[in-house]
Amino acid sequence: MRKIYFLSLLGLLLSVNTFAQKVAFEEYDLSNGMHVILHQDNSAPLVTTSVMYHVGAKDENPERTGFAHFFEHLLFEGTENIKRGDWFKIVSSNGGTNNANTTQDRTYYYEVFPSNNLKLGLWMESERMLHPVINQIGVDTQNEVVKEEKRLNYDNSPYGQWTIQVFKDLFKKHPYRWTTIGSMDDLDASTLEEFKAFNKKYYVPNNAVLVVAGDFETASTKNLIADYFGTIPRGEKITRTVIQEDPITEEIKTTFEDPNIQIPAVFTVYRTPAMTTRDARVLDMISTILSDGKSSRLYKKLVDDEKKAMQIAAFNYSLEEYGAYIVLALPLGENTLDDLVNEMDEEIVKLQTELISDKELQKLRNKFENKFVNSNSSVEGIASSLATFYMLYDDVNLINTEIEIYDSITKEEIRDIAKKYLNPNQRLVLDYLPKKDNAQKQ
Repeated sequence: MRKIYFLSLLGLLLSVNTFAQKVAFEEYDLSNGMHVILHQDNSAPLVTTSVMYHVGAKDENPERTGFAHFFEHLLFEGTENIKRGDWFKIVSSNGGTNNANTTQDRTYYYEVFPSNNLKLGLWMESERMLHPVINQIGVDTQNEVVKEEKRLNYDNSPYGQWTIQVFKDLFKKHPYRWTTIGSMDDLDASTLEEFKAFNKKYYVPNNAVLVVAGDFETASTKNLIADYFGTIPRGEKITRTVIQEDPITEEIKTTFEDPNIQIPAVFTVYRTPAMTTRDARVLDMISTILSDGKSSRLYKKLVDDEKKAMQIAAFNYSLEEYGAYIVLALPLGENTLDDLVNEMDEEIVKLQTELISDKELQKLRNKFENKFVNSNSSVEGIASSLATFYMLYDDVNLINTEIEIYDSITKEEIRDIAKKYLNPNQRLVLDYLPKKDNAQKQ
């Protein structure tokens, strides 16, 4: 049995060493300030073209929230050379796929094409940057699309509003206090001129990184990039100010009633440091200890052994300027939300006072090694990571070296970081409840 286990472990280590190869890349700047990153991988005839803009929900006017997410949709409407409604048709008819996503910190667009359509991918992204058509028809159309998305994913989805409730109380000054979906009232009140001004300010080459990853020839690709992007005018310099939050010094207790649920939930949320910090990475490891898998501490205790919770989770919601460490649970049977909070606190106190074992630490490192390998297992994933590490971390080579940071984290650091951030007087507690008239009908 021991021999079989050893051979299995050896196979795992060999697979990690085989696939966790260094990601080679080249980066340079165009004269208009756009950063370019190239990653060549000729193992499959596919190529990803992507552009990440350094604009997210935190860059919005507090009275015009939701703009960055709105533009994620609006910039698919069409350009001077791509007719309205034709964007997705062009991509699919040429064997490609595409998508976009927005966070509080950035917006990301990408296409994946057969490699013989690299030129098409670059042209389409240059069109999005240089020639977007922003008119009232497009604004009105996407306004309805975004409203439907909000209804589907937030208003009418069970537990769909927890992020809105958490962030508005965890942050009082910083623009993280609103979520990317924003306010529909703000979008309704916005003028066409305001949308055009937002585009002119943020969707410019000096606020963007272009990544080409996959099967291409370097010299000809550089020529194409120069042709399609090199002549796009530089935008005005964007000045950003990091807004500092006052420390949380006593527990914040809030409630919210959701008409879409029958079972309550409780969220304990702690404000944490930026994603670029070592502390944030230690908190990632703490999340894994507490709730990653059935052998994790909170799951084993509250779900398996004591059967007090039907669901449990702990995770570090890392962002560019702050983060939120979130522990949540749904009670089982007659157990109360307060019971769950007490049980969750007990496990956190253990982390604050007792060192994890050598076995637990090695298990943690193995899990993060596996995540690292998986994140670099596709060209599409590599493109996203390259853009993110450049835009939000200012260090592209973290795609190769970030795992070394996780591997260097010690048991003592895990204890000390839990003690530093995860304290009752530094948190928000949200009781997320069924709406009272719903409960009365049961």
